[in-house]
Amino acid sequence: MPRTSPEPPSPVPPSLKSPSPSRRSLLRALGPAVALGAVGVLGGCGVPAAYVRPRDRSVADLSARDRALTWANWPLYIDTDDHDPNRRPTLEAFGKRTGLSVDYVEEINDNDEFFGKISPALMNHQPTGRDLIVISDWMCARFVRLGWVQEMDRARQPNVSEHLDPLLRSPAFDPGRRYTVPWQSGITGIAYNRRALGRELRHVGELWASDLKGRVTLLSGLDEAFALLMQGNGVDITRWTAGDFHTVCDQVEKEVHRGQIRRFTGNDYTKDLVSGDVLACQAYSGDVIQLQADNPDIRFLVPEEGAELWSDSLMIPDRARHKANAERLIDYYYDPHVAAQLAAWVNYVCPVPAAREVLAASPDKDTAALADNPLIFPDAALRGRLAIARDITSAERVEFAKRWNRIVGL
Repeated sequence: MPRTSPEPPSPVPPSLKSPSPSRRSLLRALGPAVALGAVGVLGGCGVPAAYVRPRDRSVADLSARDRALTWANWPLYIDTDDHDPNRRPTLEAFGKRTGLSVDYVEEINDNDEFFGKISPALMNHQPTGRDLIVISDWMCARFVRLGWVQEMDRARQPNVSEHLDPLLRSPAFDPGRRYTVPWQSGITGIAYNRRALGRELRHVGELWASDLKGRVTLLSGLDEAFALLMQGNGVDITRWTAGDFHTVCDQVEKEVHRGQIRRFTGNDYTKDLVSGDVLACQAYSGDVIQLQADNPDIRFLVPEEGAELWSDSLMIPDRARHKANAERLIDYYYDPHVAAQLAAWVNYVCPVPAAREVLAASPDKDTAALADNPLIFPDAALRGRLAIARDITSAERVEFAKRWNRIVGL
């Protein structure tokens, strides 16, 4: 059963403004992702000296007497007050309910960059100064392999145990989600302008159609791009092979040489799509929900071959001083009422399916309509076409990144 609280969960507010640009959209202003440097190579290769054994990951927990924690997250990735962006309603409610003080720091702008910031401490068995962090699952896999994250105590997290979406419960890099809990999820699919293109799209392979020549973009990041392209070839991305990867690279190289691909992008693909310079592109579901508010001709396609379901996940790094407090905060966000309030603001795939009923019951028409948006709460048919890709292993990463970055021009 869900953990009971001295106060009832905060209801979803009757009206919510259109959210600010999403966490991923923010990156369009930050330039290209940090290149795979020495630190990234270290993490990807899993240098033996960097590995931390389970018995060396924890320290005395100060949670009982020090009712605080520090949480590092991405910008624009939590609900804020309509009139004061420095106020975060769900986080303030948590503080009132529990008496815990949360130092919420919006310091993560890039997975590799943040890895480089905290890896020296973790390699040297030192605390990072953070009790909770949110990074993308492909980077979470690196932390798990290196032993830089602590196993969570699910006895303290009844909401997580009950409400975590079954689709997200057991990714290949963390079976049973012992070390990670999804913060928000999303779908990597295809966005396109239906009116400008003059037809519907249904398949990944249609990106290579002659009427799209020079007006297609792909994501530049290896971890963001490869899975959807493999799915277009009929590959089961939960068990893809090196041969599948190189087949995709061969295809993309061919399309680059014949001028099909306009460019490779970060999150700035949205600008090309809105301007009309691009008619179809790899895209994230949460971004497209926001674009559709201004242009209903922009569609998001989950191809018939399937699409990748990804997550940005919460983790408690080694030697965190407030582990129990961090576990309590994670469980709070898995209360369906709290998850609904967050989902209504960020518009990504909610990892708490039970939040759908909360939103549907809202007296506000626009808020209630979010419950029927399959890009926030995928229906059964859509869920059957979503898969979590197995991560790139440490043995594969350097070779694969080298080839992909040559194609992309990084």
